[in-house]
Amino acid sequence: MRIIGQKLPMLRLYLKMSKMLRFFTIIGYLEGVSYLALFFNMLVIKNVELDLYQQLLFPIGMAHGILFITYVVLASMLKIELKWSFKKYLLIFIASLIPFGTFYSEKKWVYKEI
Repeated sequence: MRIIGQKLPMLRLYLKMSKMLRFFTIIGYLEGVSYLALFFNMLVIKNVELDLYQQLLFPIGMAHGILFITYVVLASMLKIELKWSFKKYLLIFIASLIPFGTFYSEKKWVYKEI
Protein backbone atom coordinates (compact mmCIF):
# COMPACT_ATOMS: atom_id res chain seq x y z
CA MET A 1 0.00 0.00 0.00
CA ARG A 2 2.88 2.34 0.75
CA ILE A 3 4.28 2.00 -2.79
CA ILE A 4 0.94 3.03 -4.31
CA GLY A 5 0.84 6.08 -2.03
CA GLN A 6 4.29 7.13 -3.20
CA LYS A 7 3.35 6.84 -6.87
CA LEU A 8 0.10 8.81 -6.64
CA PRO A 9 1.63 12.31 -6.33
CA MET A 10 3.50 11.77 -9.60
CA LEU A 11 0.28 10.60 -11.26
CA ARG A 12 -1.56 13.65 -9.95
CA LEU A 13 1.16 15.91 -11.34
CA TYR A 14 0.95 14.15 -14.69
CA LEU A 15 -2.83 14.60 -14.87
CA LYS A 16 -2.54 18.33 -14.10
CA MET A 17 -0.28 18.89 -17.11
CA SER A 18 -1.55 20.37 -20.33
CA LYS A 19 -1.95 17.92 -23.21
CA MET A 20 1.05 19.38 -24.99
CA LEU A 21 3.24 19.04 -21.91
CA ARG A 22 2.06 15.44 -21.43
CA PHE A 23 2.91 14.66 -25.04
CA PHE A 24 6.32 16.26 -24.50
CA THR A 25 7.06 14.06 -21.49
CA ILE A 26 6.01 10.92 -23.38
CA ILE A 27 8.18 11.87 -26.37
CA GLY A 28 11.02 12.67 -23.96
CA TYR A 29 10.90 9.23 -22.41
CA LEU A 30 10.63 7.52 -25.78
CA GLU A 31 13.52 9.58 -27.15
CA GLY A 32 15.64 8.66 -24.15
CA VAL A 33 14.86 4.96 -24.52
CA SER A 34 15.60 5.05 -28.26
CA TYR A 35 18.92 6.79 -27.54
CA LEU A 36 19.87 4.07 -25.09
CA ALA A 37 18.75 1.36 -27.54
CA LEU A 38 20.94 2.95 -30.21
CA PHE A 39 23.93 2.93 -27.87
CA PHE A 40 23.22 -0.65 -26.82
CA ASN A 41 23.11 -1.67 -30.46
CA MET A 42 26.40 0.09 -31.21
CA LEU A 43 28.30 -0.99 -28.11
CA VAL A 44 27.00 -4.48 -27.33
CA ILE A 45 25.24 -6.07 -30.29
CA LYS A 46 27.86 -4.89 -32.79
CA ASN A 47 30.52 -6.88 -30.94
CA VAL A 48 28.36 -9.98 -30.53
CA GLU A 49 26.61 -10.33 -33.88
CA LEU A 50 27.46 -7.99 -36.74
CA ASP A 51 24.54 -9.05 -38.97
CA LEU A 52 21.98 -8.29 -36.27
CA TYR A 53 23.66 -4.94 -35.64
CA GLN A 54 23.33 -3.99 -39.30
CA GLN A 55 19.68 -5.05 -39.40
CA LEU A 56 18.79 -3.06 -36.28
CA LEU A 57 20.80 0.07 -37.04
CA PHE A 58 18.42 1.64 -39.57
CA PRO A 59 15.09 1.12 -37.75
CA ILE A 60 16.46 2.16 -34.37
CA GLY A 61 18.32 5.10 -35.87
CA MET A 62 15.28 6.25 -37.85
CA ALA A 63 12.99 6.01 -34.81
CA HIS A 64 15.49 7.91 -32.69
CA GLY A 65 15.87 10.61 -35.34
CA ILE A 66 12.13 11.16 -35.64
CA LEU A 67 11.70 11.21 -31.85
CA PHE A 68 14.61 13.63 -31.42
CA ILE A 69 13.24 16.06 -34.00
CA THR A 70 9.79 15.83 -32.41
CA TYR A 71 11.33 16.47 -28.98
CA VAL A 72 13.16 19.58 -30.17
CA VAL A 73 10.10 20.94 -32.02
CA LEU A 74 7.88 20.36 -28.98
CA ALA A 75 10.45 22.01 -26.70
CA SER A 76 10.46 25.02 -29.01
CA MET A 77 6.66 25.19 -28.98
CA LEU A 78 6.54 24.83 -25.20
CA LYS A 79 9.16 27.56 -24.82
CA ILE A 80 6.72 29.95 -26.45
CA GLU A 81 3.55 28.59 -24.81
CA LEU A 82 4.93 28.38 -21.26
CA LYS A 83 7.26 31.37 -21.61
CA TRP A 84 10.40 29.43 -20.72
CA SER A 85 13.59 31.42 -20.45
CA PHE A 86 16.19 30.86 -23.15
CA LYS A 87 18.50 29.33 -20.50
CA LYS A 88 15.90 26.71 -19.52
CA TYR A 89 15.18 25.93 -23.17
CA LEU A 90 18.89 25.57 -23.90
CA LEU A 91 19.40 23.28 -20.88
CA ILE A 92 16.51 21.04 -21.96
CA PHE A 93 17.96 20.90 -25.48
CA ILE A 94 21.48 20.07 -24.23
CA ALA A 95 20.05 17.40 -21.91
CA SER A 96 18.52 15.70 -24.94
CA LEU A 97 22.02 15.22 -26.38
CA ILE A 98 23.31 13.37 -23.32
CA PRO A 99 22.35 9.75 -22.50
CA PHE A 100 19.77 9.77 -19.66
CA GLY A 101 19.47 13.54 -20.16
CA THR A 102 15.81 13.53 -21.15
CA PHE A 103 14.92 11.56 -18.01
CA TYR A 104 16.80 14.09 -15.88
CA SER A 105 15.24 17.10 -17.61
CA GLU A 106 11.75 15.74 -17.04
CA LYS A 107 12.31 15.56 -13.30
CA LYS A 108 14.39 18.73 -13.00
CA TRP A 109 12.57 21.24 -15.22
CA VAL A 110 9.36 19.93 -16.76
CA TYR A 111 7.56 18.75 -13.61
CA LYS A 112 8.28 22.11 -12.01
CA GLU A 113 5.96 23.72 -14.58
CA ILE A 114 2.90 22.35 -12.79
